[in-house]
Amino acid sequence: MATSEELHKRRVEAVARGVGSTIPAYVDRAGGGTITDVDGREWIDFAAGIAVTNVGNSAPRVVEAVRAQVERFTHTCFMVAPYESYVAVCEQLNALTPGGFEKRSALFNSGAEAVENAVKIARHATGRPAVVVFDHAYHGRTNLTMALTAKNMPYKHRFGPFAGEVYRVPMSYPLRDGGLDGATAAARSIEMIEKQVGAENVAALLIEPIQGEGGFVVPAEGFLPALREWATAAGVVFVADEIQTGFCRTGDWFACEHEGVEPDLITLAKGIAGGLPLAAVTGRADLMDAVHVGGLGGTYGGNPIACAAALASMETMRELDLAAAARRIGAVMGERLRAIAAGDPRVVEVRGRGAMLAMEIVVPGTLTPDPAATAAISAACHAAGLLTLTCGTYGNVLRFLPPLAISDDELGRGLDILAAAFG
Repeated sequence: MATSEELHKRRVEAVARGVGSTIPAYVDRAGGGTITDVDGREWIDFAAGIAVTNVGNSAPRVVEAVRAQVERFTHTCFMVAPYESYVAVCEQLNALTPGGFEKRSALFNSGAEAVENAVKIARHATGRPAVVVFDHAYHGRTNLTMALTAKNMPYKHRFGPFAGEVYRVPMSYPLRDGGLDGATAAARSIEMIEKQVGAENVAALLIEPIQGEGGFVVPAEGFLPALREWATAAGVVFVADEIQTGFCRTGDWFACEHEGVEPDLITLAKGIAGGLPLAAVTGRADLMDAVHVGGLGGTYGGNPIACAAALASMETMRELDLAAAARRIGAVMGERLRAIAAGDPRVVEVRGRGAMLAMEIVVPGTLTPDPAATAAISAACHAAGLLTLTCGTYGNVLRFLPPLAISDDELGRGLDILAAAFG
C-alpha cells in the first residue's frame, strides 16, 4: 500500500489544486470515532466528514444495506424506472421533519442541489422572484448557492457573476450584534426586507437554524419564531437549511425543533445516508406539488444505493437514540470547552447545541478575530492525532462535529488533545 507521502505526490500531479484537504494524510479505514491513515496513524475524528457520518463510519446497518442493494441493482434512474427505496425515504422524511401538515419530498445528490431546488419550488409556487438570506450564511458552491452564501474567500472569489434577486439581511449573532434579543434582531431584519425588497416580491426566506460555515452562530431565542411568523403573514416560503444541523446533530432530529419552528420547506443532506451522497427537499404538499411534472429531478437523485443507506442510517439513529447521544456529547464536550475557555483569554465564546459546538478565538480583551491563532491551535490538534475543523466569516472559529457514535473513551482522548493544543 502506498504511503501518505507517495499518495500526495500522485495527488499533486492528478488532482486540481483548487481542491483542498485539512490533513496531509490519506485514509485507509474509519469507524466509530476514529480514522486510520495508510501509514497506520490513528486520528480521533471531531469532523465526521463535516457532519456526514453521524452514525459513524461503516455503520453495520449501512454496510449491510448497501451490500444487499448493490447485489440487486445499482441504478435505473427514478425518473425512468422507479423503485421502492426512493418512496420509502420520502415517507420517512415526511414523517420525521417538523410540521403536522401534509408533506411531499424530492431527492437529490448534494446540499447545494437541495437548496437550489427549494428556491425553484418557492419561486414557482409563489410567482415571486426574490430570495432573502442572512449575513454569515453558507448554502453551497453552485452558481445560485454561491450568491446565497455570504463569504467571499474561498467560496465566491472570482467565480461571478452570480444569480440575481438575492438579498442579504443581518443575522442574529449575539456576540457581535451587541446581544440583541431575538425579537429585536428579527425586527431589524424584517424592516430591511420590507424597505429594500418588499415583502410582496419575496419568494423565500432561507436560513440555517444554526449557521455552519459562518461560524456555528446560534441566533438568540425568539429570532427564528419571529421570522417564521412574519413569513407566514407575508406569504413568504420559510426554508430551513438543515443540511449541517439535521439528523440528530443538535440533540433533536432537526435544529428548528428546539423552538418549535415548522418550516414550509426543509433542505437536507450530509447526515442523511451514513456517508453516501443523498439530499432532499421536504415540505408542504401544496408547495412541493405546485411544480409541473418533470420540473424536479436529476439522473442520480435518490440513487438506490444511497436510499438504502439512508433508510439504514435513520433506523440506526432511532435504535441508538442518537439525538440523546448528541445531547450527552454536548454536555461532556461543553463542560471541557468552557474549562479551556476559562483559562485562555483568546476564547471569547463557547457556543452551539448538542454535538455541534464551537469556540470563537480573538485577540485577548477584544472582539478582533484571530484566524492565525485559530489555525495554529487546529494544526497542533492535527499533529497530535485529533481531526478538527475551522470555520467562520473571519476564519477564527474552531468547530467540533464528532460522530454521534463516538465512544466515551474516544471523546475523552480527543478533548485531552484539544486541551493540550491550547497550551
